[in-house]
Amino acid sequence: MLSPWRGRPLTFLEIGVQNGGSLMMWRDYLGPEARIIGVDVDPNCRAMTEHGFEIWIGDQGDPAFWEQFKAAVPAIDVVLDDGGHTMRQQLVTFDALFPIVSNGGLFIVEDTHTSYFPSHGGGAPGHPGTWMGKVKDLIDQMHAWYHAPIDKADQVMAAVTIPSITIFDSLVAIEKRRRSPPIALARGGGGHQKNPPAMDYIAMRRALRVPDQGV
Repeated sequence: MLSPWRGRPLTFLEIGVQNGGSLMMWRDYLGPEARIIGVDVDPNCRAMTEHGFEIWIGDQGDPAFWEQFKAAVPAIDVVLDDGGHTMRQQLVTFDALFPIVSNGGLFIVEDTHTSYFPSHGGGAPGHPGTWMGKVKDLIDQMHAWYHAPIDKADQVMAAVTIPSITIFDSLVAIEKRRRSPPIALARGGGGHQKNPPAMDYIAMRRALRVPDQGV
């Protein structure tokens, strides 16, 4: 997932520094050209600046902190959220930082099982306000071309900027890449005989009786 970034200049942000071991690992893995930034609520983490890392001290659940951060760091290639794992922290962090993730970048959230832990603001599947609930909403939004009102689909953030969401046990990786409206292509002599060689999403929806005003 991160191998294409090895040896390249990039801005990498890890939320959750603790003792700094993972920052050292990322330096070793990504190489000397990577700009590696750490965020933690513990002021003791500033000690990692001695090893060449940029360290910000603040609460990832505080939107005002991220506004200050973004004023100094306006673009990031990879975000790794391994912070406090509460619902507020994960949701506030995504809403604040995903807009500044670069085209082709990644937003990764670890320990997503806390969406099911009441201690972290989670609960049973369907519990409101969880990170995994947000992910499920993003999956629907990513497919807005096929179900949203036709004149609104290209205004849905995930539809135009998220081509893939990869879900593992306790980890979610969201790719950010500018997308064009989808086109369905038919190839080969044996299938899709009733469809033209190419259909845009509007023609596809109408052919399959999806209302223009959405479903």
